[in-house]
Amino acid sequence: MSDRGSMLAQPLRMPPAGRAAAYAGLLLLGALTGLAGALVQAGWFPGGLLLALVGAAGLFVGGARAVGSRAGAVAPAVGWMISVILSTAGRPEGDFLFGAGGGSYLFLLGGMALAVICATLGGGRQPVGEDVRLGK
Repeated sequence: MSDRGSMLAQPLRMPPAGRAAAYAGLLLLGALTGLAGALVQAGWFPGGLLLALVGAAGLFVGGARAVGSRAGAVAPAVGWMISVILSTAGRPEGDFLFGAGGGSYLFLLGGMALAVICATLGGGRQPVGEDVRLGK
């Protein structure tokens, strides 16, 4: 039996500086991916939409694997959602980035669904020690 107890019973601590920098970088990459996807999905409709969604999913899964936790998928997803939501807002001059077509809605809803799926299925922390397997 471990002397530390359950991982859920441990107090919260700030992540190390390197991990915090990785999360900040992933947040920025997510924002850039969302903005690039917003431009590409309308430019080349069927292929651009798939390219934008595959790029976003790749970033979410890659972030989770690079950091080794689900937060690695959440950080780029938050950046993606912030940039996409900000780019949907119209300007006072009447300019907007997203049209009112089906491709834009598929990009918005599909990207959000991918963010939730990748953050949920991303690799979580694994317990360490001898007593982590029930069969022993």
